[in-house]
Amino acid sequence: MATRHLHVVRHGAADPFGELTATGARQAHLLGERLARLPIDTVWHSPLTRAARTAEILGEHLPGVDVREAPELADHVPHVPADPPPAWAGFFDGYDTAEASAGALLAEALTSRFARPADTERHEVLVTHAYQVAWLVRHALGAPADRWLAMSCGNAALTALQFREGSPPALLLYNDMSHLPAELRWTGFGPGTRP
Repeated sequence: MATRHLHVVRHGAADPFGELTATGARQAHLLGERLARLPIDTVWHSPLTRAARTAEILGEHLPGVDVREAPELADHVPHVPADPPPAWAGFFDGYDTAEASAGALLAEALTSRFARPADTERHEVLVTHAYQVAWLVRHALGAPADRWLAMSCGNAALTALQFREGSPPALLLYNDMSHLPAELRWTGFGPGTRP
């Protein structure tokens, strides 16, 4: 029975203009070394520069593996809750119906394309953004749509999902940063105490 193995990662650390920083490049190289131990078939990436550059670096560690753009991986808000939690109210202020609908359509395209079994055994890397990682995890767990708000992930953190016909999706890893030294972990988060 064929299994689709998704190795979902958030891009490396980026500057305010969306360019990968030296820290982000180092994170990507370390992630590439980890992924080189797996039989990766394809690296897919968001069209945004920080994700494309991260994928390019990963490709340096995966000789012969195709690195391709996938528009479904673009950074977007996948779901606007009807009644946002107070901490998120300001974030969603100003989202109109058209914007929310466009985000929902892109989220559906993301799960339709990647969150399903494959015809053959596949190992794919998805280089995307924090909200898309959260959306894919929420989808795999069958959690309510609003649950994506409670998940975040660090730059170059690894999340592993499996999709097999006749079986529920499996979450194997979430936000794993074990390939990064302490000083490169927890980037992409706000201030706070980390484990």
